[in-house]
Amino acid sequence: MGLILMDSKFSADSADESVDRPARILVVDDDPEVAQSLRLALRSQGYEVLVARDGNQGLAVAETERPDLAILDLMMPKRSGFLVLEKLRENEMAPPRVIVITANEGERHQDYAELLGVDEYLRKPFPMERLLDCVRRLLQRESN
Repeated sequence: MGLILMDSKFSADSADESVDRPARILVVDDDPEVAQSLRLALRSQGYEVLVARDGNQGLAVAETERPDLAILDLMMPKRSGFLVLEKLRENEMAPPRVIVITANEGERHQDYAELLGVDEYLRKPFPMERLLDCVRRLLQRESN
């Protein structure tokens, strides 16, 4: 199993959910450079960031940590982003918002992700500010 990185003084065991905490974002990407870039950018905005390196690990972290938002790569080992998205949408009472990031240019992938209920679909490469804008917008919707 890969490394799970958590950037926060909070943990699922010690955090009181009634206490105002930063939004919790799960990044699921098998490319260490992409995951690190996203982690640093999100952390700089004050978010709590969890990182999983494959789809199976992403689902396990989502189940235990209950993120407010997930950022999923589509093409990953062990379980694709599509399969992670399917599971998040079918198993959760209040599923997290989901942003898909992919280098795939095909319209079929975007159509299928939208069918599964993705909130945003971004093609790599993308400006980091565009991703951060999507994150802010989706988390504002969540809090309203």
